[in-house]
Amino acid sequence: MELSWLVFVAVVVVALFLDLFVFHRNPHKISLKEALLLSAFWIVLGLLFGGYVYYTRGYERGVEYMTGYLLEKSLSLDNIFVFILIFSYFRVPEEYRHKVLFWGVFGAIIFRAVFIFAGLELIKHFHWMVYIFGLILIVSAIKLLTTEEKEFHPEQTIAYRIARRLFPIKPDHREGKFFIREDGKLYATPMFLALFFVESSDIMFAIDSVPAILAISKDPFVVYTSNIFAILGLRSLYFATAGILPLFHYLHYGLSFILGFIGVKMLLSDFYKIPVEVSLLLIGSAIFVSVVASVLVKKKATE
Repeated sequence: MELSWLVFVAVVVVALFLDLFVFHRNPHKISLKEALLLSAFWIVLGLLFGGYVYYTRGYERGVEYMTGYLLEKSLSLDNIFVFILIFSYFRVPEEYRHKVLFWGVFGAIIFRAVFIFAGLELIKHFHWMVYIFGLILIVSAIKLLTTEEKEFHPEQTIAYRIARRLFPIKPDHREGKFFIREDGKLYATPMFLALFFVESSDIMFAIDSVPAILAISKDPFVVYTSNIFAILGLRSLYFATAGILPLFHYLHYGLSFILGFIGVKMLLSDFYKIPVEVSLLLIGSAIFVSVVASVLVKKKATE
């Protein structure tokens, strides 16, 4: 394993250790101040690693990392809406939500590796997959733009029925445990179901985000590290923005634009390569404009 990968693994392991055994050694409700500080910590860590990529791999890879990081960070905002619904439906106590998200992110690190390296191999051996990925992103952009918000009914999903068949469910959280044993029989708690749906939702989001980031870079190190550092900060971002994110009612327009743009970028890749700097500018601008528009419209409506 080359030095860059060893540095990445070491940084992630140390960061996760601090997160689980130092920052959140005892389950507690995370305040807005703590969430903002933790969000700042993860963002700074991600940006510092971007500086490391720039220093060790050059300008182009450094810009690709930053673009991929911003792209994944933007798309992950959609995950937060889903987390809000999941925690509300399963009534997960606030002091245990970080635990669910921690193990959810831990699983995402593994699943994203599978998706990313499989995607890279597919493009390497079957170049026409670029066009398939591009079409997937454009369809996702249209769907995000046109689909109305629906209520969350996990009990109607196949995943829920499978989980219920695998384990009988006890309708309490039992001090934040995923499983409990009574009379020699193993029961899952709503905490487990919440984690199950968090993992399932990340797999679904990976169908959009992985092809999108593969349009930015084909360097496995850049693609995977930018993806993971964006995901690592998702938990604290949830606690910092869960209360206000639903107010940004134009955000889905920005996310739709990003997916559509990246899809077009992939379809045009053999004919015209859009500079990565342009991608970085457009992704950042799309999120900025959609957030500002939401704030302005909200202020105007309340005047």
